Amino acid sequence: MSDKQAYEKKLEAQIEEWNADIDKLKAQAKKASADAEADYEKEIDKLESRRDDMNDKLEELKSASEDAWEDVKDGAESAWSSMSDAVSSAASRF
Repeated sequence: MSDKQAYEKKLEAQIEEWNADIDKLKAQAKKASADAEADYEKEIDKLESRRDDMNDKLEELKSASEDAWEDVKDGAESAWSSMSDAVSSAASRF
């Protein structure tokens, strides 16, 4: 398996983990008061948007050539870091 393929698998696994985290927040939102639920929904919308951006980066990475994927990886790393921070922040807030 090439480095590119290994990175793709790693990113796919991380996106699945974020999906699970978002699902947990959705479940918590259903149990929350109306005001708190609105806060959850805003945060969930932000997380889903960032997750969608990560999916876009993954698709960009998959379509990149073996020679160019390192450049795409840099953008994915930045988005990954941002998403990780957002998930951690949301989890600690709720």
